[in-house]
Amino acid sequence: MARHRYLLAVVPLAFLGLFFIYPVVGMLARGFVVEGHFSPGAVLEVLGRGRTHQVLWFTLWSSGVATLGAVVLGVSIAYALHALDFRGRGLLQVAIVVPFVLPTVVVGVAFRQLFAAGGWLEGLGLDGSSGAIIAALVFFNLSVVVRTVGAMWGSLDVRREQAALVLGATPAQVFRTVTLPALRPAILAAGSVVFLFCATAFGVVLTLGGLKQANIETEIWLLTAHQLDLTAAAALSVLQVLVIVGLLVATKSLERRSSGGTGRRVLVKPSRAHVPVLIWTGIVVLLLALPMVSLLVRSLQYDAHWSLHNYAALAGHDEPSALQALSNSLQIASVAALIALVLGVLVAWLISGSAGLATRAFEGAFMLPLGVSAVTVGFGFLITLGRPPLTLLSWPWLVPIAQATVALPLVVRTVAPMLKSIDDRQRQVAASLGASPWRVALTVDLPLIWRSLLAAAGFAFAVSLGEFGATSFLAREEVPTLPVMIYRLIGHPGQANAGTAMAASVVLAALTALVMLMVDRLRVRSVGAF
Repeated sequence: MARHRYLLAVVPLAFLGLFFIYPVVGMLARGFVVEGHFSPGAVLEVLGRGRTHQVLWFTLWSSGVATLGAVVLGVSIAYALHALDFRGRGLLQVAIVVPFVLPTVVVGVAFRQLFAAGGWLEGLGLDGSSGAIIAALVFFNLSVVVRTVGAMWGSLDVRREQAALVLGATPAQVFRTVTLPALRPAILAAGSVVFLFCATAFGVVLTLGGLKQANIETEIWLLTAHQLDLTAAAALSVLQVLVIVGLLVATKSLERRSSGGTGRRVLVKPSRAHVPVLIWTGIVVLLLALPMVSLLVRSLQYDAHWSLHNYAALAGHDEPSALQALSNSLQIASVAALIALVLGVLVAWLISGSAGLATRAFEGAFMLPLGVSAVTVGFGFLITLGRPPLTLLSWPWLVPIAQATVALPLVVRTVAPMLKSIDDRQRQVAASLGASPWRVALTVDLPLIWRSLLAAAGFAFAVSLGEFGATSFLAREEVPTLPVMIYRLIGHPGQANAGTAMAASVVLAALTALVMLMVDRLRVRSVGAF
């Protein structure tokens, strides 16, 4: 980075240091320090516990199975949506994207009511099982595979496939020997990202599995929020950070390898041979719609009759009501999105002007929140910002700041590529004509990146709106967000609470999907969204 930019870099670095590094280090330090002495042996003891082994094993095998399911389903759908031209293709692409943008607690509630007593799939006996968790993880992450592999598929040189067909290869042989090897980097990149998301899933696993089916993320939450076992939580946090950072590095390498397309593939009209693929795609889309349609239908029923009672109950008589929680969420998400956008644009601008080692290190620092559990961050806030020298737990800005910390890397990865793509000669011409740096930014950069800015703002807002991990620790009892309120409702028995939770989930899902579909219409490719 140029020397004159160092001063500006202090602002985002101070934010990252105070509201991410300090809480995480404080959380880990509290776990490793026993009775005032550094005790790494205590952490090793935790890693040797039978319960820890069970949690690690469940995290690995459930994430692996869910990743395999998402990849198998996603590759076939990617072909239909990115290689074939048929009526309704655009609508199907939107339908595939929607599950990924839904808040995790909403996905958990949707699958919970689908398999629970009275649900449409009650007969499968999957209520509270690992099978329900895996199905929800596949539902949530399928679009990652479709979009990653589909983008690569749409840029492949079709002439290689045509040459193989001319030489007598069957379509199956062409796929196995030509297409699949070209797609392998994209498939591996998508698979590694899906595994990362599955291994760090919190809302889905907590809602569906409770405390019986625990992965590392929910176990950290249990150890900190309920058992106050900071040593065990620290041990799992360190292990999780190491694994996730390794996955992020591998994913970054695979992303570079999967960007080698040569152009834009010409879509072909489906023939009789493509009918099975189209039917299969339609079946998968219907299965994806099933949980949300079921959630909507059941939210409109009360005492076995069609009714708007559950939605009327959102206003409630208890304080705070779900409607108040929705208002809290909208306000907090707006502030969080603004903070993340301002800091993210500043970081993106700083890294777009240089490619040196200092710049790469600076950019890497702001990717760190992607590799740390939101639960770890939230509890870190509790133990470091609730005592001198920083007593900020009663500060109303704390929740939006925590959510902004989670969204910040995504804003950077959305805006930075657009800034880097601007020809610097345009800025030089404007500067030579006497424009100040701010005037150059307004007249040269802004007209070229405004779509990216809107996409980043919408993405940050949607992420903050559904954030549950850190917020579950920090939201005050009297000022809950809607995801926190939904989890409270499903934790209390009774038809009224369940119905209100389903209605609140429908409202939250609709708002999040609406925001993200507006972002998608901007047609800005967000690498931060994977």
